[in-house]
Amino acid sequence: MMMISRNDPCWCQSGQKWKKCHFPNPGSQSQTELRAQYLKKHGIVLKTGEQIQGIRHACHLAAQILDKTCKMAKKGVTTNALNAYAHQLHLEAGAIPAPLGYGEPPFPKSICTSLNEVICHGIPDDTPLKEGDILNIDVTCILNGYYGDCSRMVAIGQVDPEKQKVIDVSYECLIRSIALLKPGMMIFEIGNAIESYATAQGCSVVNQFVGHGTGIDFHEPPQIPHHYNQIFIPLAVGMTFTIEPMINAGNRPGYVDSRDHWTARTMDGKPSAQWEHTLLITEKGHEILTCLN
Repeated sequence: MMMISRNDPCWCQSGQKWKKCHFPNPGSQSQTELRAQYLKKHGIVLKTGEQIQGIRHACHLAAQILDKTCKMAKKGVTTNALNAYAHQLHLEAGAIPAPLGYGEPPFPKSICTSLNEVICHGIPDDTPLKEGDILNIDVTCILNGYYGDCSRMVAIGQVDPEKQKVIDVSYECLIRSIALLKPGMMIFEIGNAIESYATAQGCSVVNQFVGHGTGIDFHEPPQIPHHYNQIFIPLAVGMTFTIEPMINAGNRPGYVDSRDHWTARTMDGKPSAQWEHTLLITEKGHEILTCLN
């Protein structure tokens, strides 16, 4: 992976050295100045204290709904039943399920349920879960205008070694990348940590879908790739974004179902797994916003 130093030409091709162009020095700027710089140069909103509190509440609710829905996921239960339960939990909390009606064509359900070889954006239906299935449940809720986004894997009974491996590798990819987060760290380092570990374990990293900024909108800048990339944007205090590595047991490529235009599956039919948290960059490092405690 190519590295860039302070004295190299800036990646934006301005003709200036990186240190004089896109290399910020957060320590020499006020948060107000840094917020203006990130919005102008990158379109990234560094959140205020008030916004962070709102996002924190939304994230905590999303984590609660996800936890309760995952506990309901058992043999014989349909993903439609999981969707109905999660939808009701949103309503009881005065929240809105963000996926419902999102995009084009509008997503038809309140959560995503991605089963076995489905990489992401699986649509709940009347298929009952069976022994040996693995399932990703993805919850994004809107509470008082703020967004919280998280997902988790569930194993239905005993699963085969290949499925268990991809569950474990995807979780470890998430944890390893989160552990690195702090102001000044480059976005590309997240993908480096994930892909280097996943490939060492004999798995592949999906590059068709990425993590993203979130909090005051469902999807905001910046993109957070989980594969090797060259995004030389330093993390800064007040950034909120997801990391959600999608790891395949087989080859990287996937395809989107031409019938519903949402469901993404592995090309080779091998299992895929994903875990997701929403993160906040703080002065001391980071905070996982979608934790239960």
